[in-house]
Amino acid sequence: MSDENIAIITMDDMAAVFAVTDACGVHRESVSVELAREDPGQVAVSSRGIVEITLPASRTPADFADAIRRELEEQGYSYNPDRVPAGDGDDDDDDGDDWLT
Repeated sequence: MSDENIAIITMDDMAAVFAVTDACGVHRESVSVELAREDPGQVAVSSRGIVEITLPASRTPADFADAIRRELEEQGYSYNPDRVPAGDGDDDDDDGDDWLT
């Protein structure tokens, strides 16, 4: 593949990935996504518990989301689409973030 044909992931791609990994209870810091898309795509969980994902170039992330979910379920994660990402349900989470405003 030449450099001009490399498809780079977007924020929308990451949102599709996080929709699945969040619902499986995977902390976002434990998700590693390759910056370039490459067929056929891949999902693996390392021995350190890092979810390593390569999005396919020929499919949308939404289409590949089922493959991500299936692999995570095979690794023992449970899919719950109503799950809140780690830290997002904590009302005290923003107490020390005044410097952001």
